[in-house]
Amino acid sequence: MERDEKQFKTIIDKMAELKDTSELMIDLAYSSLLLNSRELAEEVHALENRMDDLHTEFELLVLARCITPEESKDYLGLIRLALVSENIADAAAQIADVVLRGLKPHPVLRLAIREAEETVMRVPVSRGSVLVGRNLQEAQIHEETGMWVLAVRRGDAWLRPKPDLVVNEGDTLIAAGYAGGREDLKQLASEKSAQT
Repeated sequence: MERDEKQFKTIIDKMAELKDTSELMIDLAYSSLLLNSRELAEEVHALENRMDDLHTEFELLVLARCITPEESKDYLGLIRLALVSENIADAAAQIADVVLRGLKPHPVLRLAIREAEETVMRVPVSRGSVLVGRNLQEAQIHEETGMWVLAVRRGDAWLRPKPDLVVNEGDTLIAAGYAGGREDLKQLASEKSAQT
Protein backbone atom coordinates (compact mmCIF):
# COMPACT_ATOMS: atom_id res chain seq x y z
CA MET A 1 0.00 0.00 0.00
CA GLU A 2 2.81 2.42 0.90
CA ARG A 3 4.49 1.68 -2.45
CA ASP A 4 1.24 2.54 -4.29
CA GLU A 5 0.96 5.85 -2.46
CA LYS A 6 4.57 6.68 -3.28
CA GLN A 7 4.00 5.85 -6.97
CA PHE A 8 0.84 7.94 -7.01
CA LYS A 9 2.65 10.90 -5.41
CA THR A 10 5.42 10.61 -8.03
CA ILE A 11 2.81 10.68 -10.81
CA ILE A 12 1.15 13.75 -9.27
CA ASP A 13 4.50 15.56 -8.92
CA LYS A 14 5.46 14.78 -12.51
CA MET A 15 2.06 15.98 -13.78
CA ALA A 16 2.48 19.24 -11.86
CA GLU A 17 5.95 19.68 -13.34
CA LEU A 18 4.56 19.15 -16.86
CA LYS A 19 1.83 21.73 -16.26
CA ASP A 20 4.17 24.29 -14.69
CA THR A 21 6.78 23.86 -17.42
CA SER A 22 4.29 24.32 -20.25
CA GLU A 23 2.88 27.46 -18.57
CA LEU A 24 6.38 28.86 -18.09
CA MET A 25 7.21 28.15 -21.74
CA ILE A 26 4.17 30.08 -22.94
CA ASP A 27 5.10 33.05 -20.72
CA LEU A 28 8.69 33.03 -21.99
CA ALA A 29 7.67 32.51 -25.63
CA TYR A 30 5.30 35.48 -25.67
CA SER A 31 7.89 37.59 -23.87
CA SER A 32 10.54 36.58 -26.41
CA LEU A 33 8.22 37.65 -29.22
CA LEU A 34 7.07 40.93 -27.66
CA LEU A 35 10.59 41.89 -26.59
CA ASN A 36 12.25 40.36 -29.67
CA SER A 37 14.57 38.51 -27.29
CA ARG A 38 16.71 35.76 -28.76
CA GLU A 39 17.84 34.86 -25.21
CA LEU A 40 14.30 34.04 -24.12
CA ALA A 41 13.56 32.18 -27.34
CA GLU A 42 16.64 30.01 -26.72
CA GLU A 43 15.41 29.27 -23.19
CA VAL A 44 12.06 28.17 -24.62
CA HIS A 45 13.81 25.73 -26.94
CA ALA A 46 15.92 24.33 -24.12
CA LEU A 47 12.74 23.87 -22.10
CA GLU A 48 11.04 22.14 -25.03
CA ASN A 49 13.74 19.47 -25.00
CA ARG A 50 13.25 19.05 -21.24
CA MET A 51 9.49 18.86 -21.76
CA ASP A 52 9.89 15.96 -24.22
CA ASP A 53 11.83 14.03 -21.57
CA LEU A 54 9.30 14.89 -18.84
CA HIS A 55 6.40 13.72 -20.98
CA THR A 56 8.06 10.39 -21.72
CA GLU A 57 8.94 9.90 -18.04
CA PHE A 58 5.34 10.65 -17.08
CA GLU A 59 3.84 8.19 -19.56
CA LEU A 60 6.24 5.47 -18.44
CA LEU A 61 5.32 6.10 -14.79
CA VAL A 62 1.62 5.80 -15.54
CA LEU A 63 2.04 2.72 -17.71
CA ALA A 64 4.26 1.03 -15.12
CA ARG A 65 1.63 1.39 -12.42
CA CYS A 66 -0.37 -1.79 -12.03
CA ILE A 67 -3.89 -0.62 -12.67
CA THR A 68 -7.21 -2.35 -12.72
CA PRO A 69 -9.54 -2.13 -15.71
CA GLU A 70 -11.69 0.27 -13.67
CA GLU A 71 -8.75 2.61 -13.09
CA SER A 72 -7.54 2.55 -16.69
CA LYS A 73 -10.08 5.17 -17.82
CA ASP A 74 -8.85 7.63 -15.16
CA TYR A 75 -5.23 7.01 -16.08
CA LEU A 76 -6.01 7.45 -19.75
CA GLY A 77 -7.32 10.89 -18.82
CA LEU A 78 -4.00 11.69 -17.13
CA ILE A 79 -2.05 10.58 -20.18
CA ARG A 80 -4.22 12.79 -22.38
CA LEU A 81 -3.77 15.74 -20.04
CA ALA A 82 0.00 15.28 -20.20
CA LEU A 83 -0.23 15.22 -23.99
CA VAL A 84 -2.08 18.55 -23.91
CA SER A 85 0.78 20.02 -21.83
CA GLU A 86 3.23 18.69 -24.42
CA ASN A 87 1.17 20.32 -27.20
CA ILE A 88 1.26 23.64 -25.33
CA ALA A 89 5.05 23.30 -25.06
CA ASP A 90 5.29 22.62 -28.81
CA ALA A 91 3.20 25.73 -29.51
CA ALA A 92 5.48 27.81 -27.29
CA ALA A 93 8.50 26.53 -29.23
CA GLN A 94 6.79 27.56 -32.49
CA ILE A 95 6.27 31.06 -31.12
CA ALA A 96 9.95 31.23 -30.12
CA ASP A 97 10.92 30.03 -33.61
CA VAL A 98 9.64 33.30 -35.02
CA VAL A 99 12.34 35.12 -33.07
CA LEU A 100 15.07 32.54 -33.65
CA ARG A 101 14.51 32.48 -37.41
CA GLY A 102 14.63 36.26 -37.53
CA LEU A 103 11.21 36.56 -39.13
CA LYS A 104 9.85 40.06 -39.28
CA PRO A 105 6.93 40.56 -36.91
CA HIS A 106 3.63 41.97 -38.08
CA PRO A 107 3.83 45.79 -38.48
CA VAL A 108 1.60 46.35 -35.44
CA LEU A 109 3.82 44.14 -33.31
CA ARG A 110 6.93 45.85 -34.73
CA LEU A 111 5.56 49.26 -33.65
CA ALA A 112 4.76 47.92 -30.18
CA ILE A 113 8.29 46.52 -29.85
CA ARG A 114 9.82 49.81 -30.96
CA GLU A 115 7.73 51.73 -28.42
CA ALA A 116 8.61 49.38 -25.58
CA GLU A 117 11.40 50.45 -23.30
CA GLU A 118 11.66 46.97 -21.83
CA THR A 119 14.55 44.58 -22.00
CA VAL A 120 15.11 40.96 -21.04
CA MET A 121 18.26 39.58 -19.48
CA ARG A 122 19.80 36.49 -17.93
CA VAL A 123 22.02 37.09 -14.95
CA PRO A 124 23.90 34.49 -12.89
CA VAL A 125 23.76 34.79 -9.10
CA SER A 126 27.26 34.83 -7.59
CA ARG A 127 28.21 33.26 -4.28
CA GLY A 128 28.56 36.60 -2.48
CA SER A 129 25.36 38.15 -3.77
CA VAL A 130 22.92 39.61 -1.23
CA LEU A 131 20.23 37.61 -3.01
CA VAL A 132 21.65 34.22 -1.94
CA GLY A 133 19.55 32.61 0.78
CA ARG A 134 16.71 35.12 0.47
CA ASN A 135 13.35 34.31 -1.04
CA LEU A 136 12.07 36.42 -3.92
CA GLN A 137 9.66 38.32 -1.69
CA GLU A 138 12.45 39.29 0.74
CA ALA A 139 14.85 40.10 -2.09
CA GLN A 140 12.49 42.77 -3.50
CA ILE A 141 14.19 42.60 -6.88
CA HIS A 142 11.48 44.57 -8.66
CA GLU A 143 11.51 47.31 -6.05
CA GLU A 144 15.32 47.54 -6.17
CA THR A 145 15.81 47.30 -9.94
CA GLY A 146 12.52 47.73 -11.78
CA MET A 147 13.08 44.25 -13.28
CA TRP A 148 10.56 41.40 -12.94
CA VAL A 149 11.88 37.86 -12.52
CA LEU A 150 10.21 35.74 -15.22
CA ALA A 151 11.96 32.49 -14.31
CA VAL A 152 14.84 31.05 -12.34
CA ARG A 153 17.09 28.51 -13.98
CA ARG A 154 18.67 26.13 -11.48
CA GLY A 155 20.87 23.58 -13.20
CA ASP A 156 18.59 21.76 -15.63
CA ALA A 157 15.41 22.96 -13.92
CA TRP A 158 13.41 26.10 -14.67
CA LEU A 159 11.42 27.41 -11.73
CA ARG A 160 8.49 29.78 -11.73
CA PRO A 161 9.15 32.86 -9.59
CA LYS A 162 7.01 32.26 -6.53
CA PRO A 163 7.43 34.63 -3.54
CA ASP A 164 8.81 31.86 -1.30
CA LEU A 165 11.41 30.64 -3.84
CA VAL A 166 14.83 30.96 -2.22
CA VAL A 167 17.63 32.22 -4.47
CA ASN A 168 20.72 30.00 -4.54
CA GLU A 169 24.27 30.63 -5.63
CA GLY A 170 24.59 29.57 -9.26
CA ASP A 171 20.95 30.26 -10.12
CA THR A 172 20.33 32.22 -13.30
CA LEU A 173 17.62 34.86 -13.08
CA ILE A 174 15.70 35.59 -16.25
CA ALA A 175 14.18 39.02 -15.83
CA ALA A 176 12.39 41.68 -17.84
CA GLY A 177 11.91 45.36 -17.19
CA TYR A 178 13.13 48.79 -18.13
CA ALA A 179 16.59 48.90 -19.64
CA GLY A 180 17.76 51.18 -16.84
CA GLY A 181 17.40 48.33 -14.35
CA ARG A 182 19.90 46.01 -16.08
CA GLU A 183 22.95 47.30 -14.24
CA ASP A 184 21.11 47.36 -10.91
CA LEU A 185 20.16 43.70 -11.29
CA LYS A 186 23.69 42.74 -12.33
CA GLN A 187 24.97 44.50 -9.22
CA LEU A 188 22.47 42.72 -6.92
CA ALA A 189 23.41 39.34 -8.38
CA SER A 190 27.16 39.97 -8.23
CA GLU A 191 29.62 38.98 -5.54
CA LYS A 192 30.27 42.62 -4.77
CA SER A 193 26.67 43.27 -3.72
CA ALA A 194 27.19 41.63 -0.31
CA GLN A 195 30.12 43.92 0.42
CA THR A 196 28.31 47.21 -0.22
